[in-house]
Amino acid sequence: MKRIRALSRWLRLRALAIAVLAAALASVIGCASPSGSEQAQQGMPTAPLSSAQPTDALAEETPPAKGAKAPAFPPVQYESAWPEQTVISDQGYPVNSCVPEELRTHASTLKTSDGKYLTALVLGSGSDGVLLAHEQGYSICSFLDIGQELAEQGYLVVLPEYRAHGASQQSEDTESIELDAEAALKELERQGAERVFLAGASCGGTTAIISGVGQPLPIQGLLILSSPAQCGPRLDAIPSVKEIKAPSLFVVSPGDMLGAVEKQVRQLYEASGADRKELIIDESGFHGTDMYKRGENGDKLRTRIIDFIIAAFH
Repeated sequence: MKRIRALSRWLRLRALAIAVLAAALASVIGCASPSGSEQAQQGMPTAPLSSAQPTDALAEETPPAKGAKAPAFPPVQYESAWPEQTVISDQGYPVNSCVPEELRTHASTLKTSDGKYLTALVLGSGSDGVLLAHEQGYSICSFLDIGQELAEQGYLVVLPEYRAHGASQQSEDTESIELDAEAALKELERQGAERVFLAGASCGGTTAIISGVGQPLPIQGLLILSSPAQCGPRLDAIPSVKEIKAPSLFVVSPGDMLGAVEKQVRQLYEASGADRKELIIDESGFHGTDMYKRGENGDKLRTRIIDFIIAAFH
């Protein structure tokens, strides 16, 4: 009888273990659903996500000392959007190959509120934080030069690479990008930022506005490069830009998309709630960060942008 009871108990434990394992596998498989048409365009196999996922518990367990960086979240394996441009840093983080090797040690992985994984660079340190959000169709390197210069001058900078771009996770949902800006802003706060400057190009600027007003840090300033008032069918930055009272700089080229982008940027400028705001009309004809990288007067515009960001903190 004792042997029968023991055998029965062993069978129940074995069944429980199998059930737990099955649930864990289902969770991992559920997080790693293939990204359909975008994956087919890349022609690359699907790489499943690892079960090791970054969590907010890490930040809570190990709060950073004042002025020190918080520990990075653990590396996560996932299918990157542009596999041919994705490399793995020495610390195990996916990062766009456009990032110079000496900066790849600053790569990290962020997780959005809807469960997407983003690669990001965390440069510099301190209580003055800067978000640099790239254009749709561009990469984490769009603002990299400005990010490096600001970090060298004592600012904490986070450059996220948005979903379905570069070394960030492949995704069929390319519309919820305000959640990507939100994740980057949360990382700035986690790393010790006490106030923040919002900067973005094209739809990156639209999301910086929308997510910026929804986070708790005081907004010191806003930079917009060729950003539409409405990005896609669901993102409208007009109500949010009315709430930003900090100094704001709007830059656009009249030749961008035959004037369509200028019209959108002017809508943001006119709706802006900033007490001090400026609209720069750049004659280069380029879009977003290309205005200062490729335009005839690009060096002057780049200097103007950096000076504006620094002045916003003083």
